[in-house]
Amino acid sequence: MLTLETIVKLVIALSILIVWVFRFDNIVKEFKQYELSDLMRTIVGTSKIVLATLLVVSIWHEEYVVLSAAAMGFLMIVAQYFHFKVKNPWQKHVPSLFLLTLCIYLIYQNA
Repeated sequence: MLTLETIVKLVIALSILIVWVFRFDNIVKEFKQYELSDLMRTIVGTSKIVLATLLVVSIWHEEYVVLSAAAMGFLMIVAQYFHFKVKNPWQKHVPSLFLLTLCIYLIYQNA
């Protein structure tokens, strides 16, 4: 049986996979809007994919939960900053805010 914590980890990981792999064209547009370089986009994308992978690994190795959730949460806070910076509408804020909330839940459950 899947626990709520496992489901949360998988939701975060799948969300990152969908956005950074299958909706990458959207990411390219957003990073141009934020005036961030292709290198920064590559660093952020690689970091998110690695952290998402660590969240999945943490299903079996719990020692990775807090570090990966905290780092992912930090990236979601940075995403919020850039959404505010370019004055995006609230619907653009929701995905990263939702993932930030899930990361906080994981940290709280494992602290």
